[in-house]
Amino acid sequence: MSITELLRSEAIRRLEEGRTRIHRCLDLLGGNMAWHRYNTNTPAVGNLVLHLCGNVEQWINATLGGFPDQRDRDAEFETRGPVPISELKSRLDDTLRHATTTIEGLSEADLAHTWAVQGYRETGVAILVHVVEHFSYHTGQITLHTKLALDMDTGWYADHDLGAKG
Repeated sequence: MSITELLRSEAIRRLEEGRTRIHRCLDLLGGNMAWHRYNTNTPAVGNLVLHLCGNVEQWINATLGGFPDQRDRDAEFETRGPVPISELKSRLDDTLRHATTTIEGLSEADLAHTWAVQGYRETGVAILVHVVEHFSYHTGQITLHTKLALDMDTGWYADHDLGAKG
């Protein structure tokens, strides 16, 4: 496998891992808790899902995929819901399905090219790294919200021996 193929494959794998975890958290929280705000400086899980959709749409689908950039970042955080869980999951799924197709089509030249996105100039590699890192960061926040709200272990690593060496 080439470095280009490895990067594309790993980006898709990590986004899918986050999508699966977010789905699980949304199902556990349900509609009311997904829109609960702990304070004015903490976005609700629903807002974080909308924000992730906006980020992936803008950075991957619009910038790398050439589709129109219709993002309204402020609305991602201003929405107070409740947007139904089924709709949040559907938006996330549709966004990531589109992103997967876009990522799969990226060439080495696309990854080396410098793109204008959200006021930045970034290479295709930097865009993929940013989106995966950003997605993982907010997936962690969503997981923490879920653990705090429900006092539970999400079990993400229940089937792994995290104490194993090498």
